[in-house]
Amino acid sequence: ETRALIDSYEVHRAAIAELSLALQGRNAPIAIVKEQAAGANVATLTADLAKLAAVRARHQAATSALCDEYLAEKDAKTATEVLRVQARAALDGYRQNIFPAYEAAINEYLLRFNAGFRLGAVTSVNNRGGSSASYSVLINNVSVALTGDGGPSFKNTLSAGDRNTLALAFFFASLDQEPQLAQKIVVIDDPMTSLDEHRSLTTVQEMQRLYGRVSQMIVLSHSKPFLCAIWEGADKLTRSAMRIARDGAGSTVALWDVRQDCITEHDRRHEQVAAYLRAGNPANERAVAAALRPILEAFMRVAYPADFPPGTLLGPFLGICQQRQDAGNPILSGADRTELRALLDYANRFHHDTNPAWETAAINDQELVGFATRTLRFAARN
Repeated sequence: ETRALIDSYEVHRAAIAELSLALQGRNAPIAIVKEQAAGANVATLTADLAKLAAVRARHQAATSALCDEYLAEKDAKTATEVLRVQARAALDGYRQNIFPAYEAAINEYLLRFNAGFRLGAVTSVNNRGGSSASYSVLINNVSVALTGDGGPSFKNTLSAGDRNTLALAFFFASLDQEPQLAQKIVVIDDPMTSLDEHRSLTTVQEMQRLYGRVSQMIVLSHSKPFLCAIWEGADKLTRSAMRIARDGAGSTVALWDVRQDCITEHDRRHEQVAAYLRAGNPANERAVAAALRPILEAFMRVAYPADFPPGTLLGPFLGICQQRQDAGNPILSGADRTELRALLDYANRFHHDTNPAWETAAINDQELVGFATRTLRFAARN
């Protein structure tokens, strides 16, 4: 037993001797490290340590997944930036072509609309909100900026009518650039006001031209003469007219008899007299009698515009006709003067300026029919 303990002791002593020898072998390297550490930069070592710790953390499972996601997003951002550059290049190319085209088209419509100004220097502008346009207004070939510090600008040089005209010109110009215009339904809301009378005919013409290029056109307006002009030029088979009518405390959409609003007062008088001749209505006889003189005046205004200007009365006109007849330069023949005088003598009985009792002047149906027939015949002659 003692021998066994001695053997065990020898084994442990040998192991300790071997370990001691190994530790002694490490003393020299440790001394070198100590010597190096004594002159090393602590900040550099700290940074190296942090980098090594980051590398170790990077390769942990949770961190590795996040890093992979980050790299994927970074690659996606790079791809998006490439697409953005391509889109910007395409946009720049588009604007280089479209802005001059719009400027030319808008100015062409402004010319048609008899506008006293044009657009100039239409260019694109990039801002944080996106792409926009900048332009100037040319009045008498003098450039006026959109904004001005107390000086001439878009706001104080163009009237409301001018701005309406510009808006309509831009609208038509934008339609010209629409590749699928034939499939579009176009709604035009109140394009005419009292400030736009100088372009009423052109606006009607442009809308009639547009009508044949679109699927459907809807025009809203307060101007009956304007709508009547649109109506007369529209396709009789496909056109329709509606109006907003009062309905109690609200309103409703009803059919609109355009013809009743398109005819002139002269047309109404003529129809009123003709209707009386077709089927006499005692309730209308005084209105028919009062309509005879305006019918004659309207005819003379059209037939003899130089000799019967606005405001001329038939009585003085007959006096002028007699003077011209005596001078050998007649306006009316003797028979026409005689007939016109007879018609006027009858018609004057139903007007306040020639008969104070015009409202109670007696009317005979047979007499009225005769003078009404003669009046329409006189106004229908060549």
